[in-house]
Amino acid sequence: MSGLWKNWMVAWCGGVILFGAVLAAGGLPATDGAVTVLYNLLGGLAPGALNLDAPGMRFSIALMGAVTLGWGLTILLLLPAIHAAGAPAWRGLTLALAAWYVIDGALSAATGFALNIVPNTALALAYLVPVLASGALRPAGR
Repeated sequence: MSGLWKNWMVAWCGGVILFGAVLAAGGLPATDGAVTVLYNLLGGLAPGALNLDAPGMRFSIALMGAVTLGWGLTILLLLPAIHAAGAPAWRGLTLALAAWYVIDGALSAATGFALNIVPNTALALAYLVPVLASGALRPAGR
């Protein structure tokens, strides 16, 4: 993967990490503004309609944020090893992203947040562009 695509992947990881931080911030009333706006947009809710104080809701959002942040950070820190391992590692990471995309999209639609599929698609495409354009999925020598 060349410099442009490597930099793209670093920026992609940064976006995932930032999004995770926004979600994690939803765990506290003092920092939940961005999450409230996001959930209201994706769920078609009236401004301020989301009740983050329902039992377990803040915990769930904060936990989801921590996992998302950790996912982005893990990929970022493993990019050199993934690059060195070549196509098998990129195929594994791509399969994991595809599994997330299908499961998250299905659950988003089932829970009334189908609009969440739009940013999920943007995130998946932003990952696939450098992976496909760089040929990272092809075995070495091809």
